[in-house]
Amino acid sequence: MTTQADQVKSLRQHALEIFQAALKAVDPIEAILKYVKVVDDTLQVGEHSFAFKDFDRILVAGAGKAGAPMALALEELLGDHIADGIIVVKEGHGLPLAHVRIHEASHPVPDERGIKGAEEILSLVKDAGERDLVLCLMSGGGSALLVAPAEGVTLEDKQEVTRLLLACGADIHEINTIRKHLSRAKGGGLARFAYPATVVSLILSDVIGDDLNVIASGPAVPDTSTFDDTRQILGKYDIWDQVPQSVQNRIERGLKGDIEDTPKAGDAVFKRCFSELVGTNIQALKAAGLKAQELGYRTLILSSTVEGEAREVVKVLTAIAKEVRGSANPLPAPACILCGGETTVTIRGDGKGGRNQEFALASALAIDGMQNVVVLAGGTDGNDGPTDAAGAIADGSTLARARAKGLDPFDYLRRNDSYHFFQPLDDLVITGPTRTNVMDVYMVLIARSEDR
Repeated sequence: MTTQADQVKSLRQHALEIFQAALKAVDPIEAILKYVKVVDDTLQVGEHSFAFKDFDRILVAGAGKAGAPMALALEELLGDHIADGIIVVKEGHGLPLAHVRIHEASHPVPDERGIKGAEEILSLVKDAGERDLVLCLMSGGGSALLVAPAEGVTLEDKQEVTRLLLACGADIHEINTIRKHLSRAKGGGLARFAYPATVVSLILSDVIGDDLNVIASGPAVPDTSTFDDTRQILGKYDIWDQVPQSVQNRIERGLKGDIEDTPKAGDAVFKRCFSELVGTNIQALKAAGLKAQELGYRTLILSSTVEGEAREVVKVLTAIAKEVRGSANPLPAPACILCGGETTVTIRGDGKGGRNQEFALASALAIDGMQNVVVLAGGTDGNDGPTDAAGAIADGSTLARARAKGLDPFDYLRRNDSYHFFQPLDDLVITGPTRTNVMDVYMVLIARSEDR
């Protein structure tokens, strides 16, 4: 006879298998090979074709957590056709490559290594001519890794602004709007440097809605944001007076028109720029859904565009779980409810954690005492906040097990210390660096009602 403990153990194992299926679906190498082909001395990228005879050199440039495996896939396809290349990746995310140089740098707060890598990238593409093809590899983390401070702005200034934005709960669209206006490379800046070369961007999306001008802050696509947007964002979060004076000065000069804004649609620098999305959150969710069905669950994907405060989003997902248990609506158990996106956390305490671990802790509070319900929240990049965990997993017995160890869940949530809450419970989800990034995956598994 299957016991309650056995049922929960099975649900937890299934949750981990479903999460792994999501990760596999957005593997950067497979993503590149799916969209990029070499046929009859022609490079085919999606619906676009580029004959080798039309170019003197093929260069590779880019930044992001998935940069190394994306470049490796290009090396498999192009080999010696690649004349040179530079990719900036998060520390620990590099791979040995034959034709593309790897720079490792800090994320999410930029450092000097990011500046060095970005300067070499800008130098490489600035030297490109009309008969050169630049393959631009962009993925999550690219904004923090492609560091080229605008005139008058220092690395320390950018570091301080990044910390303030991360702490206040600003979303990635807002953070990247600020970043673009403090950079020479972001917001179409790389396209400016590369002009008149042909630039083909291969993009792994880590932002809500897959907005190309937000992913890695859109180095080679038109920017839709303005200096006015940056001023409004800093005012919205009441941090205008906290950002460095140099940043205030730059934004004020931009508002007066003394500084040219980022390049917009119709600018000549984008005449020979093309973009292809090769990996998205919905792809990960669909693969997770197929795996859940294979394991015997009825599956529902709610959305790939979830955003908002983590502990508030939890209320919606766990309410659906309770509805499934109570009325078999919107589908009967065994059920797998999936959604994806990127929540935020407003930091109020001095603890250690990330948005997915906080999501799991808030879920543990919401489903306390419920039988045969499991919640998993995980970042597809394998790093949730400044931790070595992708996220965490919770069930109806989590709080009981925690209290038996003397852990007060409300205190840990208040201090944003979810990592140290889940660590002694062995409920952290540890994947190691996945070298991909399509935001986060949230799931709730519910066993059959007769087993509750």
